[in-house]
Amino acid sequence: MKLLIIAGFFSLIAINSATSALFSPSLDALVARAQSKHGDLGKHATLHLLKHMPNSDRERLNADFLGKNIDLAFQARGQFRWAREVSEELFINDVVPYAVMDEPRDPWRAKFLKLATPIVKEAKTAEEAVQLLNQHFFNTINVHYDTGRKRANQSPKESMKIGKASCTGLSIILVNACRSVGIPARAAGIPLWPDKRGNHTWVEIHDGKRWRFTGADEYDAKGLDRGWFKKKAGEARKDHPLYAIYATSWSPKGAHFPVPWNPRNKSIGAINVSERYTHNSTSPTKHQLGIRLFTAADRKSRIAAKGQLTHDGVRIRSFTTKAGTADFNDMPQVMVEPGKRYRLVFEVDGKSIQSCDFVAKPGTSTMDVQLNNLQLIAVKGAVKGLSKKEASKVGHEIYQELLAKTKNARAKEMQDQSITLGDKSMKWLEKTFGDAPAGKRSLWISMHGGGGGPARMNDSQWQNQIKLYQPKEGIYLAPRAPTNTWNLWHQDHIDPLFNRLIENMVALRGVDPDKVYLMGYSAGGDGVWQLAPRMADRYAAASMMAGHPNEAKMLGLRNLPFGIFCGEKDTPYKRNIVCAERMRKIADMAAADPDPAAYVHMTRLYQGMGHWMELKDAESLPWMASFTRKTWPRKIVWYQDDVTHDRFYWLEVPEGVATKDHRIDAEIKGQSITLKGDIPMGMSLLLHDSLLDLDQEVTVIVNGGKPSKHQPKRSREVMRQALEKRLDPKQIPTAKIVLN
Repeated sequence: MKLLIIAGFFSLIAINSATSALFSPSLDALVARAQSKHGDLGKHATLHLLKHMPNSDRERLNADFLGKNIDLAFQARGQFRWAREVSEELFINDVVPYAVMDEPRDPWRAKFLKLATPIVKEAKTAEEAVQLLNQHFFNTINVHYDTGRKRANQSPKESMKIGKASCTGLSIILVNACRSVGIPARAAGIPLWPDKRGNHTWVEIHDGKRWRFTGADEYDAKGLDRGWFKKKAGEARKDHPLYAIYATSWSPKGAHFPVPWNPRNKSIGAINVSERYTHNSTSPTKHQLGIRLFTAADRKSRIAAKGQLTHDGVRIRSFTTKAGTADFNDMPQVMVEPGKRYRLVFEVDGKSIQSCDFVAKPGTSTMDVQLNNLQLIAVKGAVKGLSKKEASKVGHEIYQELLAKTKNARAKEMQDQSITLGDKSMKWLEKTFGDAPAGKRSLWISMHGGGGGPARMNDSQWQNQIKLYQPKEGIYLAPRAPTNTWNLWHQDHIDPLFNRLIENMVALRGVDPDKVYLMGYSAGGDGVWQLAPRMADRYAAASMMAGHPNEAKMLGLRNLPFGIFCGEKDTPYKRNIVCAERMRKIADMAAADPDPAAYVHMTRLYQGMGHWMELKDAESLPWMASFTRKTWPRKIVWYQDDVTHDRFYWLEVPEGVATKDHRIDAEIKGQSITLKGDIPMGMSLLLHDSLLDLDQEVTVIVNGGKPSKHQPKRSREVMRQALEKRLDPKQIPTAKIVLN
């Protein structure tokens, strides 16, 4: 038997019947089903999909996968106004396909339709819908640009699992999100920039009149056909296979899409669209130069800073460099003329610093600048630090700006009572007790017991935890552990989930970040032993109920009031013996510290009680409520457990430097800071006016060495960087000293 596959829309060709054996039911049954459900358009769409699918897909995909994909595409066509107006040719070629490039084949369409529908419900046009998707969809699935992604051509499922994607992975997601609501979409990109500095991928959508473009996860409120890559794309060369711009197409339009990760792959249909981008290209006598500012030569950490391009001492252009996880190709562009001599000037940490002179070279489109290669400008006009009053105002302004973005980005998390980071999700239940003004409410995080066992067991423990305690005031919250392993609450995914939960509650529920309390029972108590010391700077107090400490150390509890509650007859795992030992240990630590406010504790070994303490341990709640967080303690003991952190109170180490079992003791007396222990190069002292006088010189002594003198400057950038890492309005440093 031979099956007929439509060529284009009208001419027919035959393919060998062996192909149909790979599907169940057969291909002809799939076509007949599509025609029965969706008419002639369903038949043509199915034939078009089958004709142009890669051979590798014929070996892997089945008719059920293809049939559901087609049904959902037609569902969107009937559901959305703009989708009904899409021409049949665009619908078949740029809405129906289940893949964009050579990414693994996921059944993404049902989930994307469900997630995208509420986002675009108010949109009246395809253009409005695309803008809404680009603004909100990536936050909804918690995927953003990160060079730590596993590979460039990740499928949506792979990207959502790790929360990271390349520009190609992000483009695949946005194309599929658009297609899920009936908008014709395709990936566009250049295999290699003409200056040979990498490739880039973006998205094209059809608005009903013409093809438009946008960067994926690069929402621009001013509309489509914008993006940092626009001018650079103007340098594309239509007749060069690597320097041309291509758009993907299910049916090949005279070209294939060259992908850098697999140059031999010619299965991705494409059309050369270079002319759409190059007709307004700039004059060849001048060209755009992108600027990136890095902390060091490894080019891992970019810095956001205000900058100027100067020529003969005259400012030519002002700009701001990019930081964080933005696409590394996303950078400010300045116009330079080959052969001319220029200089760059930056404002960093309250200082004005400059590069050496450089001569612009033809064809060079990116300049990478290292912070440690820049020179301090010792001339009139150097940037002056902010005053104490100015810093307070600026910090408030930056917080309010980031707060507004957070409220918008995380509203759905709060509505769903679920947070997803990478491949882990944490749900929660909550109750509210008493009244408190906005910004003054307490938060009680109470972790359930259970552990290694079936999900239903841990679900039961979770449901019970929300009923256990009743604080006089505050939001009492019982999170559900993301896993069902024995170590429910002290795996490395818990810390970022709790950080985000606290940020969300502060931003959207009026919680005071100085009134966050941690507690847990049984396996939840195990978690308190671990989380309280390593996250002590986030809590006002913590209490452990009937848990086992395992290997956890208590050093980090110096500034965190800590309660230990256990039954005298709680013999499994020797909890009673181990807890009694820890009670004596924390008492000894408190006695040995000259500060009477160090290692504050409350301990109870209830006589005659076993693992269940009949809620006698509830006496811990009013005790904890009497404390507020020590936001800026003058003495810190920072011990890195098996889950490490980059920041602890006013100490911060560079990303990737934190090491298990390292310990730092830090103390401020007057204008002197003394550090002892494992002090890494590049560690930062995040300073605040409540710690010392930032208008005066500060002395730093490391491990008894020679004192170094520093004049800290209050800096807008220091405050912004800290808030972008941790949205905590009570813990905003105004200046910092970097130890080199």
